[in-house]
Amino acid sequence: MPKLLPADEAFLTTAPAIYAETFDIALPASEVWAQITADDPLAWCSLLKGRWTSERPFGVGTTRQMRVAGLAKVQEHFFVWEEGRRKAFYLTSANVPVFERLAEDYVVEPAGDDRCTFTWTIAVEPSAIGKAGGPLNSFLFGRCFKDTRKHFPKP
Repeated sequence: MPKLLPADEAFLTTAPAIYAETFDIALPASEVWAQITADDPLAWCSLLKGRWTSERPFGVGTTRQMRVAGLAKVQEHFFVWEEGRRKAFYLTSANVPVFERLAEDYVVEPAGDDRCTFTWTIAVEPSAIGKAGGPLNSFLFGRCFKDTRKHFPKP
């Protein structure tokens, strides 16, 4: 699989394309964290199928493999891991050459005993081929956000 460029925290705010959404959720932060770190990560997203390729306990250096829309296969490396609160990764490789670099950031913050916010940020630097796929990326990422809104209860 073609290798991608690594990313850091700065890339999450400076990437050429950034997709982000914050969800208000009627569940404790610990329950949302448990779901986003479950054995079947992001299972509620209809276009995603994944598995951890590292053993628990997870932390910086954890790896994961995901399939996107049944076509793209990507390898991920977590470079931020604040247990119970935040995790971020960048793609190390992908079987489709549409990105030079891609990183995602997940932040779960309590908003009371039985509520929290979940902010999901996707930062993208498309490849020359991938620049034409901007509308497709918007659709795919938007679909994941839509599935997330459906999955989690609103306050």
